[in-house]
Amino acid sequence: MARTTSFTKRTLIGKANSTMVIATSIAAFVLVFTLVAGKAMLGQMGYQNKVIDAKKTALKQIESDLKAVGSLNESYRNFVDDNPNVLGGDANGTASQDGDNAKLVLDALPSRYDFPALTTSLEALVTGQNLQILGISGTDEEAVQGLQKTSGQPEPIAMPFQLQVSGAYASIQSLIDSFSRSIRPFQIHSLEIAGDENSMLLNINAQTFFQPEKTLNIEQKVVK
Repeated sequence: MARTTSFTKRTLIGKANSTMVIATSIAAFVLVFTLVAGKAMLGQMGYQNKVIDAKKTALKQIESDLKAVGSLNESYRNFVDDNPNVLGGDANGTASQDGDNAKLVLDALPSRYDFPALTTSLEALVTGQNLQILGISGTDEEAVQGLQKTSGQPEPIAMPFQLQVSGAYASIQSLIDSFSRSIRPFQIHSLEIAGDENSMLLNINAQTFFQPEKTLNIEQKVVK
């Protein structure tokens, strides 16, 4: 009877120990799972808060931009509709100093490399002073410039050219004055004048400019 009782006690103790081990294991698993899940949830909450903050910042920027659009549009319309224009010409006319201000600005600094258009402008300046064009030369880099990448902050790019004309001295003086008064910027590097008062030869080595269009780069921000 004593042996049976001792065996029974050991069996009960073994079962109790097993139960305790199982309970402890389950409790440890639940605790570890809770800690891991809690950490993951906290991390997710932090990430979502960052996303929300970034969206709020973007929304404020959009609202500010929309307000600026209205003001910019009004300023542009006032600039374009101004008559007389910035050169004192008729905004609706067709003379050399006529046209609305937007057209004048585009003529002053074109948005692409166009050497034939430059040649046409030079011809108009020269023939308007009763001079004869002997030659217009330069390097047509339209294909090369067309491969250039667009930019959010474009810079003016030089367009060098050489011009040779002949005519009276007074007309040559008037041509040089026309370059200085032209809405399109011209930078004269050198002048060579030869001949007499009635028949002179003028060689000009100069450059003008164009400025590529500004691009709007819409960026996507990854929230980490």
